[in-house]
Amino acid sequence: MDLFSQVSFPEKKQDMQEQDADATVYMNFMKSHSCYDAIPTSCKLVIFDTTLQVEKAFFALVANGLRAAPLWDSKLQRFVGMLTITDFINILHCYYKSPLVQMCELESHKIETWRGDFQNVYLQCTNHVLISISPEASLFDAIYSLLKYKIHRLPVIDPQSGNVLHILTHKRILKFLHIFGKKVPKPAFMGRTIQELGIGTFRNIATVPQTATLYDALSIFVERRVSALPVVDEQGRVVSLYSRFDVINLAAQKNYNNLDMTMGEAVRRRWCFVEGVIKCYPEETLETIIDRLVKAEVHRLVLVDRADVVRGIVSLSDLLQAMVLTPAEIDL
Repeated sequence: MDLFSQVSFPEKKQDMQEQDADATVYMNFMKSHSCYDAIPTSCKLVIFDTTLQVEKAFFALVANGLRAAPLWDSKLQRFVGMLTITDFINILHCYYKSPLVQMCELESHKIETWRGDFQNVYLQCTNHVLISISPEASLFDAIYSLLKYKIHRLPVIDPQSGNVLHILTHKRILKFLHIFGKKVPKPAFMGRTIQELGIGTFRNIATVPQTATLYDALSIFVERRVSALPVVDEQGRVVSLYSRFDVINLAAQKNYNNLDMTMGEAVRRRWCFVEGVIKCYPEETLETIIDRLVKAEVHRLVLVDRADVVRGIVSLSDLLQAMVLTPAEIDL
């Protein structure tokens, strides 16, 4: 019998609330704290003007270790969206095998041109309406926006000045909860296992063989809209993890003309040092999982069995949904 064959997500969510009288502790904690509370005293914020060349913008993301940046339109005198790694992935995937456009031609485009003339071609599924939040709004509202709109970056904008103060992420919010949430009583569900709680994705997991091409991986990113792919061997054992952020390195290395390389080679060519796959097991508790995520500063854990075969993915959005929104009877 499959390890997770008896997990029923709706029943587990109800069970989680019925057996734990403190299930709403974290929900109330997030409602009582504002987005401003989670903004660090010192942080890096990069903003791009829409007249900037696309190549320079993505190189700047790599140089600063960022995954997205707000876009400022000088003509309109306001922020008009976010430039993300998803944009880069979509255009690579669309134009790599196109007979009409040479990849090198894309380097000369400005962001405003990229988002305008080509938007209908390669960004059909991308939401370019800027979704933001006020610093006075609650962290609960921030989590709701992140999960509802399926975004990973939420600009905190001062409603009076119109300035971007910070970019809130799942990781920042969970870290805030991990540090300051210790002041509230620990819910009993923190001691229960991931398998018991049914937190995560356990079926139809998006993976990529290490013998597949990088273009194959981009296709999965576009079609499945996932943020990372476990790279597996012939037995389904995880050997590495290739994320959307890894793709952006192609801009700095100018390797976007060589998407036929294998995933094994793509992993070896990464500039940044990667310790390996951060994994978890179904019998580990929710508290253990959160501690590992915060300590490793990653966005997800690959859930494996004792043979290292991929059995699921536990992401930050999965945790925030279960700990904060589900007790509020909100299922996104």
